[in-house]
Amino acid sequence: MARDLSPKCKKCRREGKKLFLKGDRCFGISCAMIKRPYAPGQHGQSRRMGLSEYGTQLREKQKVKRTYGILEKQFKKYYEMASGMKGNTGKLLPTFLERRMDNVVYRLGMAASRNQARQLVNHGHFLVNGKKVDISSYLIKEGDIISFKSDKGEHIENIKNTIKNHQTPSWLSIDIQKLQGKVVSMPIIDEIETIADIHLIIEYYSKS
Repeated sequence: MARDLSPKCKKCRREGKKLFLKGDRCFGISCAMIKRPYAPGQHGQSRRMGLSEYGTQLREKQKVKRTYGILEKQFKKYYEMASGMKGNTGKLLPTFLERRMDNVVYRLGMAASRNQARQLVNHGHFLVNGKKVDISSYLIKEGDIISFKSDKGEHIENIKNTIKNHQTPSWLSIDIQKLQGKVVSMPIIDEIETIADIHLIIEYYSKS
């Protein structure tokens, strides 16, 4: 499976905002956006030229792709799925991204970042309705039960502490002791973090 392995902190600096790709580090003074709040590269500190309409749309798309850790082919697939359904494409697209297995694990607080969640899922640590799911792009459905495969080991206490310090969205519920989460409803658009202007992304693809 293809992945973007480029340095995570450079992605935030390129987009000019925190994308929270490294868990707790993003909240501390060691965050690259605090130390070097400018674009990476030799000319990163020089004044940026104004972006064209296309450039602005492209940057918004890159923010979302990098936040969820997905590549262009898969992201475009989500757009095509959303645009092919009845309803507002701008509201449907974020729900597909939120329903990804790795994102749900992160939203439940079972991982400190989406990248860590992806690793745990790919290594087969999670069950959905009692069956192992090791595909990070698996789309969860309303009523699904997500549970940790094992409740033993030193790392389990770390996961429980992560959950305690995590705010779970209302469309999910979590049982800390059982290390089990449930999809109460489909993602609520008002609770999805606004990291980019989705409408600009829709315009980008509608012109291509």
